Amino acid sequence: MNYPDFSPQGYQVISELGRNREGGRIAWLAIELNTSQQVVIKQFCFAQVGSNWSAYKEHEREIQVLQGLNHPGIPKYLGVLETPDGFCLIQEYKNAPNLAVGRSFDLEEIKLIAVRALEILVYLQNRIPPVIHRDIKPENILVDEQFNVYLIDFGMSRIGSQEVAASSVFNGTPGFIPPEQIRKPTVGSDLYGLGATLICLLTGTKSTQIQNLTNDYDPYVINFRHLLPQLSLRFLNWLELMVKPRFNERFADAQTALDALKQLDLVRVPGVELSTSVLEFTATRLGERLRQTITVENPIPDTMLEGKWEVAPHPQDPPHTPNFHPWIFIDSAQFRSNDIKCAVLVDTSKLMADKLYKRRLLLRSNADVEIHTVTVHIKTAPLPIARRTVPYAALTRTFLFAAVATLAMSWGMAVGGYNGVILVGFLGTLSIAIWGGFLGGSSWGENLLIWCGILGTISSGISALIWVGIYGGISEMSIYELFKFVFLVGFSAISCGWCGVMLGHILNGVAAVIQLSLTNLEKSCHNKSTAMMLMLLTAGLGIGLGIGYSVGFLNPYILLAISATGLPLATILVYPPLKRRRLIAQYRQSEERLIKP
Repeated sequence: MNYPDFSPQGYQVISELGRNREGGRIAWLAIELNTSQQVVIKQFCFAQVGSNWSAYKEHEREIQVLQGLNHPGIPKYLGVLETPDGFCLIQEYKNAPNLAVGRSFDLEEIKLIAVRALEILVYLQNRIPPVIHRDIKPENILVDEQFNVYLIDFGMSRIGSQEVAASSVFNGTPGFIPPEQIRKPTVGSDLYGLGATLICLLTGTKSTQIQNLTNDYDPYVINFRHLLPQLSLRFLNWLELMVKPRFNERFADAQTALDALKQLDLVRVPGVELSTSVLEFTATRLGERLRQTITVENPIPDTMLEGKWEVAPHPQDPPHTPNFHPWIFIDSAQFRSNDIKCAVLVDTSKLMADKLYKRRLLLRSNADVEIHTVTVHIKTAPLPIARRTVPYAALTRTFLFAAVATLAMSWGMAVGGYNGVILVGFLGTLSIAIWGGFLGGSSWGENLLIWCGILGTISSGISALIWVGIYGGISEMSIYELFKFVFLVGFSAISCGWCGVMLGHILNGVAAVIQLSLTNLEKSCHNKSTAMMLMLLTAGLGIGLGIGYSVGFLNPYILLAISATGLPLATILVYPPLKRRRLIAQYRQSEERLIKP
C-alpha cells in the first residue's frame, strides 16, 4: 500500500488507522523521526473527488478546541501540516481500540468505563465556556487494556451552547444524538450519546444497529430494560435518565450523573422489607425482660439477602461493640436469608424506673439501600411503691355523723334526766324507732307501724275511759277535757309509729353512708383492716368531740378519749406519705448506677 510521504515534515507513516471518504479524511499512524514518538496524523484531502469542503470547517474547529484542552483522557494536539491537497492535524497516539471493536466487558468494567468517560465530560463541561463534543458514540471512545478511557474526534464539537447552523444540523450519528442537538445542544446532550454507548455495550448491540432498540413512534426513545434483567433496578433507572429524550428530564450535567453512578451497583441486589419501623416495649414490673420480633424479607427474586443488626451508639449507653450491647440483644443478628424473623430482647433491669428510652437498630445489608433503621421505644415500669390517696370526703362524712349523733344523744339524755315522763316517752319512741329501723325499708313494715299507731290510739282511749270510770274521775272531767285526753294519747301513739318509719329510713340512709364510706376507704387503702381502723378512729374522734362539746373539754375522760382516737388517726394518715417519700429517695440514690434515658 502506498502511504503518503511526510518525511520532509519529519514524520513517517506506519499504517492506516481509518478513513472517511465523504469528509475527505484519513487517519494515519506515524512516527516522529526526531523522537521516535508515535503520533496520529489526520489528513484532510479537500481536493479529492467526492470530498466535502465543509470538512475544512470541522478541521479548523477541532484545532481550535484541542489547542485549549489538557486532560489525560483527551489525546493532545501536537500541531498541523500543510499538504498540496489539504491539511494534516497531528495528535498524540493512544494505543487503544475503540468500543465499536467487538470486545467483551463484565459489568464492573463497564461501570469503570462509564465513570472515566463521565470524568472527561466533567472536565469539558467545567471549561469556560463549556465544550460540547456532540458526537459521543462507541467509535469515538478508546479503551486500553488498563481500562484507561480516551475521547477522540472533536470535529463536531462546540464551545458553548450556540445555535447550530443549518449546514451542520444533520451532523452526528443517528441513535446517539438527542433531539435538542438539532437546534441548540446543551451540556446534557453528550450524556445522551454516552448513555446510548453504554446500552450498546450492555446489550451487545452494534452502534450501526442501535435503531433496532428505538421506539417505532419516537426514534429518540431507546427500549433496553427487557434486555437487562440481571441489572439492578437503580442502575437501570440511572441509565434511563441518561437517554431521556427531553433534556430537562435528563441529568443536569455530567457531574450530577457521575455522583449518582458512583453509588450504584450494576448487578441486581436484594431489597429489604421490614415488618415494622418502630418497636414499642412497655414493662409492667421492674427488671422485666421484654421480647418482640421483626420480620425481614427480600422481595427481589434471584438474589440473596445478607444482613447484620447492630444497636446505634447512644451518649447515655456504656461503650459497646457492634456485636454486643449491654441491655438490647438481637437473635439472628447476622443472617443470610430472604425471609427471617429476628427477635429483639430488652433487659430493663439496668434501666431507670418510670422512664421512656429511645434507641435505634441499624440493619446493614447488601441491599439496594445499605442501612435500614428501626426505632425502639421502651417504657419502663413505675416504682413498686403504691401511692395511697386519703379519702378525706368519706372520713369527713363519718366524723360529722358521729359528732352530730353524739350531740343529739347527749341533749336527749340531758332532757330525760329532768323529767322522768319525757325520758320514758323518749325511750319508748327510741324502741319503736329501732324497730322501725329494721322494718322501715319495706312497705309491710310501714303498714304495721301505722296499724300499731291506730291500735295504740284506740287502746289508749279505752284505757283512759276505764281508768276514769274506775276511779270516778269522769264526774270531775268535762266532755271536752275527756275528748282532748283521748286525742292526745292516740296522736302520741300515731306519732311514735310515724317517727319509727322516718327514723327507719334515716337509719337505712346512715347505714348506706357508712357502707359507702367504708367502700371508698377500702379502695383507697387496698386493705380492709386499715379501712375499718380509719373508720372507727374517725367515728371515735367525732364521738369524743361531740361529748366534749356537750359536757366540756376539761373532763379528763373526754381528753383521754380524744387522745386515744386522734393521735392514732393522725399517725395513720401522715405516716404512709412520709414512708413513700423515704422509699422513693432511697430508690433515686440507687439509680445512679442505672442507664439514663
